[in-house]
Amino acid sequence: MIFISASYSCRHVHVPKPRGHFRIDLPERQYVQFNEHSEKNLNIPLSFEYPAYGRLTFQREHGSDPGWFNIEFPSYKAKIYLTYKDVNNDLDSLLDESYDLNVKYHVAKADAIKELVFSNHDNKVYGILYDLKGNTASAVEFYVTDSLSHYLRGSLYFASEPNADSLAPVIDFFREDIMHLIETLKWKK
Repeated sequence: MIFISASYSCRHVHVPKPRGHFRIDLPERQYVQFNEHSEKNLNIPLSFEYPAYGRLTFQREHGSDPGWFNIEFPSYKAKIYLTYKDVNNDLDSLLDESYDLNVKYHVAKADAIKELVFSNHDNKVYGILYDLKGNTASAVEFYVTDSLSHYLRGSLYFASEPNADSLAPVIDFFREDIMHLIETLKWKK
């Protein structure tokens, strides 16, 4: 009897290791001023602060709209796509387009969409930030306008499979940068 209990107590129990995530080192927040004269031959009449750890790129291919530009974060395989347009009595169609892009491409995959309204009367910056929860292609989208002349739309995308759980810290980090961009935005002209 003693022999049986001694051998039973020496039995090894294997416990699986919990799944882990890679450690993501995020940079210290620093911002750089963007204005219409930051790039030669660029006619985007606005200014804002964007992350110093991001790189501005401009789409200058034949036929591309001159208001298409990006803030790229190569180390995180992330990009904020930005589109500036002049409002030419077509604000309703621009806002409908923004809404349709969110509904058409993200509602099916999103667990929830939270809207954050921006209203800065001093700088005449009004808009909505869409915070998309779940495994959506874009985690954060926004548009801002002065309601008369200017319109800016932005989307945060990652060049990887959408996985909200593992990307959450980076999404949260860049969401704050996008909010800073909106809060520091000023229209020119």
